[in-house]
Amino acid sequence: MSKSNTWENELLLLVFNNTAAALIGDASGLQPSATAGSLYVSLHTGDPGEAGTQTTSECAYGSYARVAVARSGAGWTVTGNAVTNAALVQFPQCTSGSETATYFAIGTASSGAGKVLYRGALSASLAISSGIQPQFGAGEIDGTED
Repeated sequence: MSKSNTWENELLLLVFNNTAAALIGDASGLQPSATAGSLYVSLHTGDPGEAGTQTTSECAYGSYARVAVARSGAGWTVTGNAVTNAALVQFPQCTSGSETATYFAIGTASSGAGKVLYRGALSASLAISSGIQPQFGAGEIDGTED
């Protein structure tokens, strides 16, 4: 079973831009959160998998932290059935340790074993060591709902 293009787009708008999805359940539909909050981008040394949490294979270099991105048009661009980051997503600079990031995830928690909503492989592995500051330029995090 597959979702329609319209529903894929509305689902992405609800999750990433906190926009209501009309006519689901009743006339008012699935409503956005009263406070939109943020989603949290994380880096991983391996695929967190469908059963994983935000801590599964998560990077742990010195000063690493997840990056909050607002659930709004300022944080995410939704077009058709695709989503991209609307602005720079910049992680803290590595102060110690070294590892190679191969995946990213978008989840619900700023720390701990939060829920992974979406995950994907990086287009190229990212070697992280002291002085390196990982980042995604606007539009570099992308995914589709299909």
